[in-house]
Amino acid sequence: MEKHLLWIWIGILLVVWGFSLGDLSQIRAFQYFGSACFFAVIFLLPALKYHKYITITGIVTASVITTLVFWQEVSALQILTFTYLLGETVYRLEGWAVYIAGSLIAVNIILLSPISVTFSIIYAVFALVVSFSSYQKLTQLNDADSRYQALLHEYRKIKLKSATDEKLARQEERTQIGREIHDRVGHKLTNLLMQLEVTRMESVGDTKTKINELKMLAKDSLEETRSAVKAMDHEDVGGLTAIVRLIRKLEAENYIRIHFSAKHKAFSSDLTVDQAVVVYRAIQEALTNVMKHSAQREVSILFESPGESVFRFEVSNPVKEHEDFQEGFGLKSMRERLSSLGGELDVRIYQNRFLLRGTIPLKEKGSE
Repeated sequence: MEKHLLWIWIGILLVVWGFSLGDLSQIRAFQYFGSACFFAVIFLLPALKYHKYITITGIVTASVITTLVFWQEVSALQILTFTYLLGETVYRLEGWAVYIAGSLIAVNIILLSPISVTFSIIYAVFALVVSFSSYQKLTQLNDADSRYQALLHEYRKIKLKSATDEKLARQEERTQIGREIHDRVGHKLTNLLMQLEVTRMESVGDTKTKINELKMLAKDSLEETRSAVKAMDHEDVGGLTAIVRLIRKLEAENYIRIHFSAKHKAFSSDLTVDQAVVVYRAIQEALTNVMKHSAQREVSILFESPGESVFRFEVSNPVKEHEDFQEGFGLKSMRERLSSLGGELDVRIYQNRFLLRGTIPLKEKGSE
């Protein structure tokens, strides 16, 4: 953006400078040389923004050159040049440097006196007041932006801590429930198996067969209980709630702004475990691509279930104009996963946004 503004201002300066010089046939050699030096300094200012003293020297030098070039043939147009230099002073300098450079430019305005000394003094004072007021407002805006960025950073840290604490609390709760199941239900089932074995050994005939069947049933129940306890030790991957947690985590950890929305009963969609896992992995891959390849760390995510017959997710992020893309391994794997469930993936660039839209058919309610 700064580059485009630079060329706009350079164009305005060229027009003003050209009209100020007047008839080209009457331009003196020192005016040609001074004009070249002036625009050379203006072009170098963006490259000198990290060097305060050199920037002050450059701006003041440009004002002195303006005074020297138009010393003998002056007009009101030179006021626009000095106004531009004051704007450069406010924009590129800070602190005491603004007041020093601005005061020196005001001195050059008075020395040039394009209309009258009185007018030049009044205009110089007026320009200084406006410039210094603008600088103070700009400083306040920059300070407010710095405070906002600091608060945003703290907010993201708190948000990340909240998500981490929530995850730890959930994991601790699951561990406690698993321990209760293991200690109570598991021990009771083990005790039941021992009692059934003793009873089976004391029984004969059909009774022994029945007890053996009960023993096998109790044994299967114990194995399923143990499997359930082991499963609770692992973090769940699928499910829309897990996707929301993923979004919160990536937003907090990677400073990416995510706009999330859901409509058409998306959260009440009857997704199977496989479908939920595929959606989770697709969203994860899409957000990873945004963080890797997008210049703007901003993305929109939409969940919807129109007619409750399909589940659709859409991930979009802004891209540069005329930007092209090629499907890599991640997008191809995502397409294959959706196809295996009867779904489809649509990837395109539309209105300077990269769109990734996946659709999964849902099982009709009441069907087997």
